[in-house]
Amino acid sequence: GLHVDLSITGCSDSDGEMMYSLDGEEKWFADFINHRGVEPQPSFIDHISYVEGTYEQAVANQQVCRSNLEVTRVGMKDIPLEN
Repeated sequence: GLHVDLSITGCSDSDGEMMYSLDGEEKWFADFINHRGVEPQPSFIDHISYVEGTYEQAVANQQVCRSNLEVTRVGMKDIPLEN
C-alpha cells in the first residue's frame, strides 16, 4: 500500500516548528525549548531513529525560515491590499 510521508517546517519571530510524520503519526519533532530532537514512538514498535545532526539541521532551517520571513516582509511592505 501507499504511505503518506510528511515534513513540516515553519517559523515566526518568536516560535518555530520542525516535524516528520508517516501516515499521520509523528516520527520526530524538534523541541526548540529543550534543545533536542524527540522521537515520540510507542515501545511496542521497532524504533525509528533519525541520523545524528537532525536537530542541528532543524535549528539551521529555522534561521533560514526567519531570514526568508524578513525578506518577504520587506518585499511586501509597499504592496497595497486589494482583492
